[in-house]
Amino acid sequence: MAIALPPRQLILRTPREFIALRLPLRGITMAALLLLTLFIVSAVSLATGSYGVALGEVWETLRGVTISRAIDNVVWEFRFPRTICAALVGAMMALSGGVLQNATRNSLADPSLVGISQGAALAVVTLTVAFPELNSGLRPWIAFVGSVLVTAAIRALSHTRQGGSTIRFILMGIGLSAFISSITSILLTYGEIDRAMAALAWLAGSINAASWGDVWTLLGWTAVLFPPLLLLSRAMSALRFGEAAATGLGAPVAMVRNLQLVIAVGFAAIATSVVGPLGFVGLIAPHAAKRLAPAGMGLHLVLTALLGAVLVGLADLIGRAAFAPIQIPAGILTSLIGVPVFVLLLIRSRHSQSY
Repeated sequence: MAIALPPRQLILRTPREFIALRLPLRGITMAALLLLTLFIVSAVSLATGSYGVALGEVWETLRGVTISRAIDNVVWEFRFPRTICAALVGAMMALSGGVLQNATRNSLADPSLVGISQGAALAVVTLTVAFPELNSGLRPWIAFVGSVLVTAAIRALSHTRQGGSTIRFILMGIGLSAFISSITSILLTYGEIDRAMAALAWLAGSINAASWGDVWTLLGWTAVLFPPLLLLSRAMSALRFGEAAATGLGAPVAMVRNLQLVIAVGFAAIATSVVGPLGFVGLIAPHAAKRLAPAGMGLHLVLTALLGAVLVGLADLIGRAAFAPIQIPAGILTSLIGVPVFVLLLIRSRHSQSY
């Protein structure tokens, strides 16, 4: 049952009030607009390419009507999994960045900046170049292990006698990511040329090789990681006010922070293992979500995920349509957008006490 309240809010209650939510109407409206935008971007993406397909033909094909065998193959085997992968990867990278920013209480935290994506990338490149005989189905697990090891190393290096330091965590992550990137470059330089070229194309953040297997991998991990994140949203809201305030409100600070790091690492590692590193998505989306609509942590996470999905979906569409037949990887476009945003945030942070 939904009741609109005077101060532009909405209350959702289930029988016996097992669930009771108060949501800002602006946040709900923005979520609906982002869903509509994602639908439009996806529809245009399905119709755009070297083999032109009308939107009406795309709709009929998705309904199960066979217009031609060629259109069936183009839509179902190539464009549809690619479109879904772009949206899921964008949502996962955005959520990873949002969770990292909350856990470290630093607005500049991003999986591509603090070494998490680089740890996953090094693990996958090592698998591709040095151990090509291993099953590629192990890629998500190896990427996850690589990201966990890097995160553990950053946590250990940034720990002081006074406890953890968010700025030390960020700086150690930036330094360690540069070190990991150099090791990855060594593997690419001295590995066999065909394996190195395959790994290099993957490192650019390209989604053009996405398959239905990748879609099911991303969906499965999202189903595992997203529900616990929503359950943590109340405690995450308390952490916005600092550790002392969160402890006073009864939040288990250490456990929540560690769980956030595991979930953030999981999102970034799995997304990276499928399409390669996508820079700055986790930095842009959480900040844009805050500007779109002030909301509680749960709705903020939903807006962040939708923004990430739209951003990567749009980057993939532009990358393969703007300069056709040349395809520009989505990771390059997100970095082109993200670097100026990062510089602006860095300039603003000089006047903020959070940095």
